[in-house]
Amino acid sequence: MQVSKIVSRGFVVILVLLLSGALLAEGTYFPRASQRSEVIQRIGSTDISIVYHSPAVKGRAVWGQLVKYGQVWRAGANENTVISFTHPVKVNGTDLPAGTYGLHMIPDKYEFTVIFSKNSTSWGSFSYQQAEDQVRVKARPQSGDYQEWLSYTFVDRSENSATVELQWEKIRLPLKIDVDVDNIVMTAVRANPGTTWQELNQAANYCLQKKTHMDEALGWVDKSIALNANFRNHFVKAGLLNASGHLDKAEKVMDNAVQYANQEWMLNQYGYALVNNKKLDKAVKIFKMNVEKYPDSWNVYDSYAEALAMKGDKKSAKKAYKQALAKLPAEDPQGHKSRIENILAEL
Repeated sequence: MQVSKIVSRGFVVILVLLLSGALLAEGTYFPRASQRSEVIQRIGSTDISIVYHSPAVKGRAVWGQLVKYGQVWRAGANENTVISFTHPVKVNGTDLPAGTYGLHMIPDKYEFTVIFSKNSTSWGSFSYQQAEDQVRVKARPQSGDYQEWLSYTFVDRSENSATVELQWEKIRLPLKIDVDVDNIVMTAVRANPGTTWQELNQAANYCLQKKTHMDEALGWVDKSIALNANFRNHFVKAGLLNASGHLDKAEKVMDNAVQYANQEWMLNQYGYALVNNKKLDKAVKIFKMNVEKYPDSWNVYDSYAEALAMKGDKKSAKKAYKQALAKLPAEDPQGHKSRIENILAEL
C-alpha cells in the first residue's frame, strides 16, 4: 500500500510537470517568471544572436547559492540559452565554427568555464553532456552595478569585434568575439564578384577602402568599366592605382573620367583628391571647371575658393568666397554663412 502511494505521488508529480511544460510551451496566456529575451548584433556581415530567459534576483543570494559554483548552469532560465553565429568567430581567442549552440557555464568565484554545446535544444542544463561540447573557453567575472534581471548586452563594438556581457546581480562576465570580416567578405566576393558594373565596382571599392588585394580589385574594376564606363568606376580604378604607387597612371585615368562627370560632387571629389596629392594647380582647374558647369551652386564656389586660398591667391579666393555667400540659401542650418564670413575676415 505504501509503495503504491509513493508510485502514485511520483506519477502525479511527473504528470504535473509535463502538463505545466505543455501549457507554457503552447502559449502566451500564462507569463513566465523568467521572461524570454533576445539580443542580436551584426559584426561586418556576421550576425550573432542570443535567445535566453531572464531570471530576476528577487532578493536571493545568486552567485554560489542560487547558481552553484562548480556545477553546469544553463546561463539563464528555462530552456537552453541559445547562441548563433552565421560565420566562424573567435571567442576569447578560441576558434568557434559558424552554427547554433547551447550556451552553458560552470561558474566559480574567480573564473567561469563557458561551454558552447552542439546540442541547442535541451531543457536547460539537466541533460547536458560534455561529449556534446564544441568548445570551452575561460572568462573572468568582474564586479558591476547591481542588475535585477539577467541580461546579455553587446558592448565595446568595433568593425571586427564586440564583447558580449552577461550581467546579473553585481557580476559582469565579458566574452570577446572577434570576426575576420575581411576574409569573410573576400571569400564571398571571390566566389561571386558580381555580374553588373555596380557589383564589380563595389567589390573593387571594398578593397580600395581596406587597402588590400589591389591586383584582384583592378581586375574587377576593369570589368566594371568594360560593362559601363562612368565616373564612379574610373574614380575607384584611379584610387587603386594611386594606392599601389602608380600615380601617373592614376592621373591619366582621372583625366579620362572627367568626361563622365555629370554631377557637381564628381568634379568636387576629383578636385579634393588632387588637393590631397598636393597638386593644387590642377585642383584649381578642376574646381573652376565645376564652377563653370554649375554656376548656381554655392558649394562649387566654396571649394574653388578653398583651393585658391591654399595656393596663395587670396584676391581670387575672396572673390569666390563672396560668390559662395551670395548663392547660399536662406536656410543655413549648418552655419556655412558664419564659417565663410570668418574665412573672409582672416583673408
